[in-house]
Amino acid sequence: MKYTIGLDYGSDSCRAVIIDAETGKEIASSVKYYKRWAAGKYCDPHKNQYRQHPLDYIESLEESVKEALSKSPKGTAENVVGISFDTTGSTPALIDKDGEVLSLRPEFAENPNAMFVLWKDHTAVKEAAKINEVAKRWPIDYTAYEGGIYSSEWVWAKMAHVLKIDETIRDAAYCWIEHCDWMSALITNTTKPSDIIRSRCAAGHKAMWLKEWDGLPTDDFLTEVEPLLKGYRDRLFKETYTSDVKVGNLTQEWADRLGLTTNVAVGVGAFDCHMGAVGAEIGPKTFVRVIGTSTCDIMIVPYESMHGKLIPGICGQVDGSVVSGMIGLEAGQSGFGDIYAWFKSVLAWPIENLIKESSLIDQATKDKLIAEALDKMIPALSIEAAKIPVSESGVLAIDWMNGRRTPDANQLVKGTITGLNLASDAPIIFKALVEATAFGSKAIVDRFIENGIEIESVIGIGGISLKSPLVMQTLADVLDMPIKVAKSEQACAFGAAMFAAVAAGVHPTIKEAQTAMGQGFASEYKPNLENHKVYMALYDKYQKLGKFTETELFS
Repeated sequence: MKYTIGLDYGSDSCRAVIIDAETGKEIASSVKYYKRWAAGKYCDPHKNQYRQHPLDYIESLEESVKEALSKSPKGTAENVVGISFDTTGSTPALIDKDGEVLSLRPEFAENPNAMFVLWKDHTAVKEAAKINEVAKRWPIDYTAYEGGIYSSEWVWAKMAHVLKIDETIRDAAYCWIEHCDWMSALITNTTKPSDIIRSRCAAGHKAMWLKEWDGLPTDDFLTEVEPLLKGYRDRLFKETYTSDVKVGNLTQEWADRLGLTTNVAVGVGAFDCHMGAVGAEIGPKTFVRVIGTSTCDIMIVPYESMHGKLIPGICGQVDGSVVSGMIGLEAGQSGFGDIYAWFKSVLAWPIENLIKESSLIDQATKDKLIAEALDKMIPALSIEAAKIPVSESGVLAIDWMNGRRTPDANQLVKGTITGLNLASDAPIIFKALVEATAFGSKAIVDRFIENGIEIESVIGIGGISLKSPLVMQTLADVLDMPIKVAKSEQACAFGAAMFAAVAAGVHPTIKEAQTAMGQGFASEYKPNLENHKVYMALYDKYQKLGKFTETELFS
C-alpha cells in the first residue's frame, strides 16, 4: 500500500487527509484550528488587517498529521510516500537572508508586519492602485496576464505596504515568500532564498511572473511602484514550477516531528482553489467553484483555445497553474460565506451580549445557550428563506462587503442592501444576501463566456456546497446551469494528495491520478427555469445598483 497526505491551509484551520494513492480512498483526516488566529491576535477588522503567525502553521501541521496518523491502520506511516500543500493566497511574508520568516525571530515575534499577510488583508489598496497606474504607462503592462487590474490581495502590493509603514523590519527583510512555497521549503530544508522552489500557480497569478518576459517585473518597474522594493527582484526567482514536481524529501527532523520517514516526497505547493479544482476532477470546459468564506473559480483551457486571448478583470491566466499543459484561469468573489457570517454576527449581537450579562444563570449555561443559538442560526435562516417565493419586488443586495475580487478588482467598493420595509425580516434579508452572492457568481461566468471561454458544466466544492441546498439551488437557478457537488468534504486537501501522488511517482500525470483517485459527486442541482426568468430581471437591477454605488457613492 502507498499513501499520500494532502494538507489544506484555509483561513482559520489546517486540514490533513491521508489518502490511498492507488484508489483515492480516504484513510483518515484531521482538522486543527490556528490558536492565535482564533484568539483574534494580530488582526484589526476596522483597518482590514488580517495577519497570521507562522507558528500557527507549524503547530497545526504537526497536530493534524499526527492525529490523522493516529486514526489510521497500523503501518500507514511507514507507507506514506508523498505530501503536498495548498494554502490561501496571496498570503506572503517577508523573510531574511536565511529564509527565516521575520516573525520567527525574537525581535519580531509580535510584529504583525513580520507575519504572513492573509489573502483577505486589504491594507494595501493604495499600493495596488500605484501598481495599476505604473503598469498602464510602462512599456510592458505587467498586469496583462492577471486580468489587467492588480489587487490589494496580492503579493507585491502587500509587501510594498508593510515595508513602507514599518521601518523596523526593513533592514532584516531580504525578500518574500508565499505561504504555499514556505511549507514545502520548511520540511525539506530548502528555505534559503536561492534554494526555494517557487510555485507557478502563486507566481503567475499574484506576482506578475511570466516566462516570456524573463520572470518577474523589472527592478525599475518595482522601484517606480515603491522605492523600498529596489533589489527585491534580483533576490527572488526567475524559474517557477508546476505542482506535479518534487521539491525534495522530508528531512530527518521533520520526519521525526510528523511520525513519518525520510522517503516521503514533498511536492510543489499551490493555492487551495487550484488544487481543489484538481480534487474535483476538473477538465476542459468545466467551471469549478471553491465555495467558502470567499470563492475561487477555476478553469483549464487548451493552448489553442486561448491563443491571443487576454481576459480582462479576472485573477490571471497562467500556463500550468492548475494542470501542466493547460492554461489555468482564476476568478472569484472576495466575500461569500463571510457575508452570511457577517449577517449572523449582526443578529447574534443581542444573544451574545444580553445573555452574557444575565445574572439568572451560571456561566456554563450561558455559554451553552449562546453556542446552541449560534449553531442553529444559519440553518434556521436557510429553511425559512427557502420558503420565500422568488420575486422581483423585494430586498436587493450587492455582495461587496469585502470589496470585489472579480470581475474587475476593486477593494474600495462596499456592500449594499436596498428595498427594505417594515416587513423585511431576517429570513428575507438573508435570502437577498444569498441571491447577491449568486449574482456576483453570474457576473464572473458572463465575463468568461463574453471572452469566448466555453462552459459546459459547473462543479461546486467546499463546505457550503455540501451543506447548503438553498445556496446551491439559488446558484443553479441564477446561472441556469446544473451544478454537481464534489463528494469529498476536503476537496482541496484531496487535490493536494493527488499532486503528492504524482510528485512521489505513483501516477505519471495528474490526469491519471484523477482517473485512479477521483471520488465522483455527492449530488446535483438542476436549475428552475421559472425562477431563472425572475432572477434575470433581478440581475439587471443588481447590475444597475452596483454601477450606481461604485460610481456615485464609493468612487
